[in-house]
Amino acid sequence: MTTRRAHIAMFSIAAHGHVNPSIEVIRELVARGHRVTYAIPPVFADRVAATGAEPVLYTSTLPSPDDDPAAWGTTLLDNVEPFLVDAIQALPQLVKAYEGDEPDLVLHDITSYPARVLAHRWGVPAVSLSPNLVAWTGYEEEVAEPMWAEPRRTERGQAYYARFEAWLAENGITQDPDSFAGRPARSLVLIPKVLQPHADRVDETVHSFVGACQGDRSAQGEWRRPVGAERVLLVSLGSSFTKQPGFYRECVKAFGDLPGWHVVLQVGKFVDPAELGEVPGNVEVRQWVPQLSILRQADAFITHAGAGGSQEGLATATPMVAVPQAVDQFGNADMLQALGVARHLPMEEATAEALREAVLTLADDPEVARRLAEIRDGMAGEGGTRRAADLIEAELPADVHV
Repeated sequence: MTTRRAHIAMFSIAAHGHVNPSIEVIRELVARGHRVTYAIPPVFADRVAATGAEPVLYTSTLPSPDDDPAAWGTTLLDNVEPFLVDAIQALPQLVKAYEGDEPDLVLHDITSYPARVLAHRWGVPAVSLSPNLVAWTGYEEEVAEPMWAEPRRTERGQAYYARFEAWLAENGITQDPDSFAGRPARSLVLIPKVLQPHADRVDETVHSFVGACQGDRSAQGEWRRPVGAERVLLVSLGSSFTKQPGFYRECVKAFGDLPGWHVVLQVGKFVDPAELGEVPGNVEVRQWVPQLSILRQADAFITHAGAGGSQEGLATATPMVAVPQAVDQFGNADMLQALGVARHLPMEEATAEALREAVLTLADDPEVARRLAEIRDGMAGEGGTRRAADLIEAELPADVHV
């Protein structure tokens, strides 16, 4: 039988937390000789092109990484409506972009609704690349239905569901919106299994846990522990929900001039370092840092408990204080605390005294260190990037070569 080179198409949105987890998988697929296209808004074009994939650019209506996080609103409907609005306007762009160049396999982030519609239209397999937790047996009854009970009673909520159902029907999709969004036919989960709630109730014929897919980060720059720094603390609330000057001032108060400690404080692009007041010499204030490079040398990590930061903390066996800000971060914080490697500290309780006590207690606890080492060793066996690429290749049609 004659075989041909595979064309794999990846679809995502312009958000660090949705692009970064799978970027090494894309790089690996390209290295294996596959042609990979990647549908993404222009702000991430260079990031995608650096993997060897071909950016397929489309215009998005979603808030960009440069926008204030307040652009996402505060309610559940504020958070979900933009994805449907964006999908409806993006689909015609993507249909045109791929006309005559349809792929053999679709990969997609969990937020990319057009990807699933296109896979259905083209009659090709689709694989979800999930950067965070997935639904378990009983998820709808235990989480989704209670969460949506009130919004679904409102006129706005009913209009959202009606619009979603109509869009799916127009595109020949018979699934209801909840199943369409949350129940993929095939999924690779890009987090360690220990971070998945109710992992024993996840259908692993659908969802394969491959763990963190990390690669060479040297292009992001290296960080070196300063001479004389006995211990290092990294503080980072990620890339989006970073507009927290009051929290950063508490961190400076907690750890400034603390003997033996050097603090790397990432404040993001929405906070002026001048808002922090006088900063002691042992506190290094940055807008952005090479996080993994620092964590490999750190003794503690104050994190928002995003999926990326959580698994990097686990992979480097770094004790964590979790101060979640939004979405899945609250659940991740609870999971980390339950694993015995972190303290979940709600933002309203994150005073200087509480932060200092939590960090010093965790950093000095030998049982925390033991648990972290055990989890790190377990994660190493999940396969990461190479296993993810192997599983993707297994989904390709028989007439393409791998």
